[in-house]
Amino acid sequence: MVRMVDAQTEKRAIRERVRASRRARTPEARSEADAAIAAVAATLLQEHGATQVAAYLSLPDEPGTNGILAWAREHGVRVLLPIVRQDGLLDWAEQGDAIGEGAFGLPEPTGEVLPPTVLCDVDLILAPASAIDRRGMRLGWGRGYFDKALGALAQRPPVYAIAFDDEILDVVPDEAHDQPVDGAITPSGRLTF
Repeated sequence: MVRMVDAQTEKRAIRERVRASRRARTPEARSEADAAIAAVAATLLQEHGATQVAAYLSLPDEPGTNGILAWAREHGVRVLLPIVRQDGLLDWAEQGDAIGEGAFGLPEPTGEVLPPTVLCDVDLILAPASAIDRRGMRLGWGRGYFDKALGALAQRPPVYAIAFDDEILDVVPDEAHDQPVDGAITPSGRLTF
């Protein structure tokens, strides 16, 4: 029990540092990083021959996914975006033109709702992260939506978390429910774990 409390305390501290660092980025630095992330992700999608990918709509302080989503649309890649459910799971919908406000004020697609099992058919999953360590452990934002989605897949496609370079840490605390990722996409390139 002591270890769990320690892990939760460490996770909160890392998240606070990441939030502060993200808020401190200038619009120019963020735009440059977002363009670099989109280029790295496009290369990854091409290398995997991806025709379907699960991704997410980034928030203003997060590493941007707009460039990735635009590239995917231009190249005929089907993109599934998450819809937060009240039971702590994620449903999905195809990327479309309309975006609404979902649970917790998060942006969500407004198309036909698809069940969590649709992730079994994607070629890659791009996940948000507050930090990732060199073992591939991803630290999310504390609600566990992506951990539950990834943990429910019997056979999952490769998962890459998207982060800024300074959010790749030596070690992040992890608990039994935390799910590792296969790699990370940052402005300076791709890491594989």
